[in-house]
Amino acid sequence: MTNTDEPQQTRAGSLPEPDPAIPRQFISWVTLALMTTASVASLRPSPSMAIYGLAAVFLYLLPAVVFLLPTALVGAELASGWSGGIYRWVSEALGRPLGFVAVWCQFAMTIAYYPSLLAYVASTFAYVIHPSLAENGPYVAIVIVVIYWTGVWVTCRGTKTVAGLSSSGLIIGTLVPGVVLVVLGIVFLGQGNESAAPMSPDHWLPPWTGLASLVLIVNNFLSYAGMEMNGVHVSSLRHPRAEYPRSIFLATGLVLLIFILPALAISWVMPSEELSLTAGLMQAFQAFFDHFHVGWLTKVVGIMLVMAALGGMLTWLAGPAKGLVTLARQEGYLPPVLQKFNKAGVPRNIMVAQGVVTTLIGVLYAFSDDVSSAYWMFSVITVQIYLIAYLLMFVAVVRLRASQPEVPRGFVVPAVKVVAAVGFVASLAALAIGFVPPDQFGKGPLWRYLLIVGGGLLALGVLAPAAFLKFRKPGWIHPDHRATHEPR
Repeated sequence: MTNTDEPQQTRAGSLPEPDPAIPRQFISWVTLALMTTASVASLRPSPSMAIYGLAAVFLYLLPAVVFLLPTALVGAELASGWSGGIYRWVSEALGRPLGFVAVWCQFAMTIAYYPSLLAYVASTFAYVIHPSLAENGPYVAIVIVVIYWTGVWVTCRGTKTVAGLSSSGLIIGTLVPGVVLVVLGIVFLGQGNESAAPMSPDHWLPPWTGLASLVLIVNNFLSYAGMEMNGVHVSSLRHPRAEYPRSIFLATGLVLLIFILPALAISWVMPSEELSLTAGLMQAFQAFFDHFHVGWLTKVVGIMLVMAALGGMLTWLAGPAKGLVTLARQEGYLPPVLQKFNKAGVPRNIMVAQGVVTTLIGVLYAFSDDVSSAYWMFSVITVQIYLIAYLLMFVAVVRLRASQPEVPRGFVVPAVKVVAAVGFVASLAALAIGFVPPDQFGKGPLWRYLLIVGGGLLALGVLAPAAFLKFRKPGWIHPDHRATHEPR
C-alpha cells in the first residue's frame, strides 16, 4: 500500500532533517524481526507444500533465498532513501506511468486474492458445520460473496473495533494452531505411527516429472510477498547497516519454521492424493484429533482459523484501495467517480467496483467441480499480478543507485546488481511457471486453465492500468491538487 502523505523534499529525493524537538524512537533488531515475521507468516499455504512431503523443506528454502531475501534487502534500501512506497520508488527510477502500474498491481492482486482467501475460509468453516461442504462449489461461492460484501459494509461504516484483530490473528490463527499441529504430529510419529509421506533422506528433493511437478512452489512467492514493507522501519534501528541484515535473517528463519513445520506435520497424517488445497489444514487437524479421540476440537480450531482470517481481511480490506485512491486524487490516474471517499474516509466506490469483479470470480466457484483447482488458479493470478510490481522494484533499485547516488540511504544493499538480478529472474521465472498446470490439480482442459490464468493476468495486471493511463484526463486530478500539481 502506498503512503502518499510524504514529507516535502528538500533536494532531489532527500528527506528533511528530523525535528530535534521530537525524540527519535528506536527499536531493536529482534523486535523488527518479530514484526516482519508477523506480517509474512501464515498457515494457509501449508497444504500446497505438504503435498511434497519432506521436499517441502527445499521448496520453501529455494524461494526464500532467491526471492524473500532480495525483496527484503532491496525494500530496505528504497524505503530508507525515498518515502512514499513503491509508487515513489518506481516513479523516481522509471517514470510516473510505471509507478502507477506498480501501485495498481498492489491493489489489483487483492481482486484475485480475496476469492482465494475466502475459499480457504469457506472450506475451513465447513469442518465446523459439515466437512463434505469443503469441496462444494455452490457453498464456497455463497460464502465468498456473502462474507466479502459483509466486510465491505463493515469497513464502509468506518468501524474501529476491528483495528486490533490483525495483531491477535498471529497468535489466534497462526502460532497456537501451528504449535498444536506440530506437537500432535511429533506425538503421532512418536507413538510409532508411519508417516503418510516418506521421510527418508532420498526424498529431500521433489520427484522431477517435468515443470508441472514443481508448479505449486509458485504459491510460496505469494506467501513471502510483503517482506519489503517492513523496510520502512530501517531508520528506527540504531545501527541499520549491521542490524538490519541480522533482523532479516532471523525473520527468515522464523518464517521458514512457521511455514515448514506445519507443512511437514500435515504430510505425516494426510496422503498427498487426498489433500485439499483449501481444506488441507482442517483435514490434518481432524485426522490428528480423531486419532487422539478428541475430534470435537476440530470445530474449535476451525473457528480460531476462520476468525483470524476474517479479522485480517477486515483490518486491511480498505488499505490498498485507499492508497490507490489517495494517489489517484493527486495525480489523476482514476476517473472522479472512483476517487470518492464516504463520510468515514473509506473509498467506497472503488471497493464496490472491486466487489463486483470479486463476486463474478466467486460465482465461478459455483460451477467448479474441483474447488482446489479453482483456488489454485486464482492464487496464481494473485501471485502473477503482484510479481509485476516486484519486477519493477528490482529494476528501480539498480536505476536509482546509478541515477541518484547522492541520496542518503539508511541501508545500502551490497552487490545490489547481483541481488536485484537474482530477485528479478526468480520473479520472472515464477510468473512464467504459473502458466503450467500442476500435476496434482491439473485434470481440467489446458485451454481453460490458460484462459483463466492468462486472462486474469492480462485483464487485471496489464490492460486495466494501460486503459487508465491512456484515457487519463487533466480533469481527473482532484480540485484540491490542481493548483499545485499537474500530471506529467
